[in-house]
Amino acid sequence: MRSLWRGAVSFGLVTVAVRLYRATEEHDFRFHQVHREDGGRIRYQRVCSVCGKQVGNEDIAKGYEFEDGRMVMLGPEDFESLPIKTEHAIEVLEFVPAAEVDPIFFQKSYYLEPDKAAVRPYVLLRRALEEADLLAVVKITLRQRETLAMLRARNDVLVLHTMLWPDEVRKPEFSFLSQDVEIRPQELQMASSLVQSMAGDFEPDEFSDDYREALGELISAKAEGAEIPERPEPEREGEVIDLMTALERSVEQARTAREGAGGSDRPASRRRGGGGGKKKAEEEQGEKTSRSGSPRRRTGGRKSSA
Repeated sequence: MRSLWRGAVSFGLVTVAVRLYRATEEHDFRFHQVHREDGGRIRYQRVCSVCGKQVGNEDIAKGYEFEDGRMVMLGPEDFESLPIKTEHAIEVLEFVPAAEVDPIFFQKSYYLEPDKAAVRPYVLLRRALEEADLLAVVKITLRQRETLAMLRARNDVLVLHTMLWPDEVRKPEFSFLSQDVEIRPQELQMASSLVQSMAGDFEPDEFSDDYREALGELISAKAEGAEIPERPEPEREGEVIDLMTALERSVEQARTAREGAGGSDRPASRRRGGGGGKKKAEEEQGEKTSRSGSPRRRTGGRKSSA
């Protein structure tokens, strides 16, 4: 991995020199825009709207346009003159309970690696956060932009999550929020039973990206001139049933699925391919899937109308 940032975490008089690395990566197919007629790549050029000339990167500045049409141009020297204290420092502001942080604020995740001389204070901070079950609210500057962030212990490393500022989280404004919606006690009880019947521990490795797998099969088939996998037919909606009946049938369906999975604590519908982890599913279905070339299907219950 290549580090994106180098600086130090400072809390009190303690300083921990660290490097920042991306903690996540997207596993998706990257497509190019091409000419449908001959497959040629579509290229874009930076052209000035005033003089019509093509402009190189060295001649491009950042401009902010006011509502009245005035344009203010900023260059690298302008951003470097901003009074930012966190350009090479992660400033700890306070420590807060994890339960108090709404996930809606989180943006991107990064790993922190300590310099060789900073391993001991790094481990000390991580252990302190673990034992107190607290998160560190910090500020950091990435790509010339100061942002709020959260520092937490995850396994044996410190993870930094950049966050949105409070005014960047939009307020939901929906008409139903002003309605007085009546929920009957028996409906709430049945909904709670359904939730409990589908409850389990979160195991990320037990979930799979069915869309990416199907897209990979489609690309391979077209590249090899093979038969294109057929799209599964959507299941019929069935008759319209009331909310209570839908809940009752859903609970019964969840219980049946659990019994069919051998009494496991985890609902069968949450497993990869409907049974077991990734490795087991690949061993049992890999050969069959490769022969048929068709993507796995998910089974779902009957839709209902409230």
